[in-house]
Amino acid sequence: MTRFAERVLRDGCASAHALADDSGQSAPMAVCALTHDNALRVRFWGTRGSTPVSGPEFLRFGGNTPCVEIRCGKRLFVVDAGTGLPFFGASPEAELPSEIDILLSHFHLDHIGGLPFFKPAILDPGCTIHTWTGHLDGGDARDPLDRVFSPPTFPLQLDSLPARFVHHGFKAGEPLTFRDGMVVRTHPLNHPGGATAYRFDHGGRAVCYVSDLEHRDPWPDPGLAAFVQDADLVIYDGMFSSQEYQPCQGWGHSTWEKGVELCQAAGVKALAIFHLYPGHDDDLLLAREAEIQKVMPSAFIPCDRQAVAYHPICMRDSDSLADATGRLKVANG
Repeated sequence: MTRFAERVLRDGCASAHALADDSGQSAPMAVCALTHDNALRVRFWGTRGSTPVSGPEFLRFGGNTPCVEIRCGKRLFVVDAGTGLPFFGASPEAELPSEIDILLSHFHLDHIGGLPFFKPAILDPGCTIHTWTGHLDGGDARDPLDRVFSPPTFPLQLDSLPARFVHHGFKAGEPLTFRDGMVVRTHPLNHPGGATAYRFDHGGRAVCYVSDLEHRDPWPDPGLAAFVQDADLVIYDGMFSSQEYQPCQGWGHSTWEKGVELCQAAGVKALAIFHLYPGHDDDLLLAREAEIQKVMPSAFIPCDRQAVAYHPICMRDSDSLADATGRLKVANG
C-alpha cells in the first residue's frame, strides 16, 4: 500500500503536501499556504438513504439522511436537506452566513425532510435560504415543497417560517453561477423523477456529489465519467452491493462496485460510499469498507459529522500561468 493510501485510510483525506507516488517520492507540485480559510472542505451530516435509523448498532456510522456541507474556502454550500440538516444548523461550528445556498439533488423525502427544522429557518428572520433544483426542466422547488410541507401532512408551509426562502430552477447539465461569481457544475442522474449531481472546483481541487442514481449500460457512463474526471473525491450512491442490487433494480440506486468502476475509469483519487442502506449496521459497514478498500484503498464509508479537507494546489515555480491554467481546464473536463 502506498503512503498516500495509508494516510487516506487513517484520516479520510490527505493534504497536498503529503501526496506521494508508489516510490515514496513527493508529487511534482507545490502547495499554497495551508490555511483553514482556503481549503476545499467537506463535512457529512447525514449519509443514510431512504429513512433515518437509530439504535446502538448504528452509533459508529450514524443514522441521518443526506446532508453534506461543502466549503470552498469560506464559501458555504449545503447539498441536500435530509435529517442531517438540523444538526448542521445547530452546530456551534457552523459559521452560517446570512444567505445560504442549499443545492437539492431531488425532492424525495429523505433529501428534504430537514428543511423545516433547520435552525436558521426557524429562528433567524434575517436569513435568506436559496434552494437550487435541476431535475424539473427549469422548474423550481416552491410548489413541490409546498405540497409536502402543508396541512394535513405538515402543520405549516416553509414561507410561514421566519427565514425567507428563495427558490431557483435550472436544467441539470447547466453550470450554476452564483451571486458572488462562484460556479458549480451539474449533471443529470438516472433516478425515478430525475436527480442532479454537483461538482465543486476550488484551488485546483474537486469534489463531486453523485446521489441518487442507478447505473445503466454502458458503464461507466461516458458523460458522468467526464463530469467526475480527476476529482479528489466522489461522493457516490453505493446503497447496495452487486448481490443486493438484483431484487432492487429500478429503485434508482447503485452499488459500491459500480462506484469503484466509475472512479477508476475517471482517475478519481478517493471515493465516499454514500446513501447507506438503512438496514446496514456498523458491523456490516465496517466489513464492507474493508472489502471495498481491497479494490480501491482510498475509498471509505463516511460517518455522520466526518470531515475531510483538500488544500489548494499551486503550480510549480517552473510552470507558466498558462500551463497551470491549461492543466486545470483539462482536470475540470
